[in-house]
Amino acid sequence: MPYIYPPLTESTSADVLVVGAGITGACVSYEMTRAGLDVIVIDRRDVASGSSAASTGLLVYETDTSLCELDRIAGERGATRVYRLGLDAIEWIERAAATLPDTGFKRRPTLYLASKRRHLRQLQIEWRLRLDRGLDVEWLDRAALEAQYGIRRSGAIRATGTAEVDPYRLTHELLHASALEGARIFDRTAAVSRRTAGLDTVVSTNRGGSITCRNVVWATGFEGFHHASARARLASTWVFATEPLRDFGRWTDGALMWETARPYLYLRSTDDGRLMVGGEDEMCAECHRSERWLRTKTRRLAEKARTLLRSVPFDVRYAWAGTFSIAHDGLPVIAPVPGRPREWLALGYGGNGITFSAIAARLITGAIVGTSSPDLALFGLSRRRP
Repeated sequence: MPYIYPPLTESTSADVLVVGAGITGACVSYEMTRAGLDVIVIDRRDVASGSSAASTGLLVYETDTSLCELDRIAGERGATRVYRLGLDAIEWIERAAATLPDTGFKRRPTLYLASKRRHLRQLQIEWRLRLDRGLDVEWLDRAALEAQYGIRRSGAIRATGTAEVDPYRLTHELLHASALEGARIFDRTAAVSRRTAGLDTVVSTNRGGSITCRNVVWATGFEGFHHASARARLASTWVFATEPLRDFGRWTDGALMWETARPYLYLRSTDDGRLMVGGEDEMCAECHRSERWLRTKTRRLAEKARTLLRSVPFDVRYAWAGTFSIAHDGLPVIAPVPGRPREWLALGYGGNGITFSAIAARLITGAIVGTSSPDLALFGLSRRRP
């Protein structure tokens, strides 16, 4: 591991073509091969070398849109269902990870911190709302945060049901497991055009061949932005990882942390003892390419992390940046391409791409094998806009 795959240099056919061999394509391929479908996966790069390789691997059921906000957009029932689907998705990933070589999957609680004192009241409303919906959450006040984590903040929601994973390893292992079940994986193979042939879709590649399939899943992440109907904004984000630490002070449970400020700081520990910190997002598609931005954002993230974790000294070892997409409601797009009911979009917008990938895998597989779920309406292109 990592596993090596060839390019596709001839024409072939399958039940399903998955375009994109990142975490979304890997989840879709894994679920569909388990359902008995004949699957081909292609990617224009090497497997898992796009945004999945840059992901920080936080598995949370909470969306970037709070439950309070999502109630106003999707209604109480819809918002609650989205959060429940997130919990189910993490359990799906846990079950898959248990059958695979080490993917770095570990159950971790989550701390959602009040960034400023004025955020405290709204965060308490959010906590009570989640309690009322049956979610396993507790409130930590200033004294509890100081005692349990050495953090000086006004308050936080502590949630269970969340986890962390190594997204690069998980992507590779899911695809390898799919291949063992008969899926055919090809990288360095780009989809350059598509046409309809009766009930089938024919996708031509840059290698001169074509793939004839009954269904297509476009798992292309933010690069699926060319689908005009999948409306989203592109943003840049920055991340760093430290040298391995001797200890993490009072932060002994490895809780994933994020905050109420927007853009928010988020951080976690890694299975080799490092601290990983990300955030400082900018609504700019190309800013992540700038070395000057990388230096500036890394410095700001380090300052924020040192302020939060006062008793945890660290040195930055690696820093990187990437692009991601944000939908108006913080949810993914899991829907047929307009006018093409056998072609599906699986676009994991927002900060929950891995969790959304697992949701997409289950919903699209169900639709293809004839057990379509009403949950698809939550992630459709025609869902309500605020």
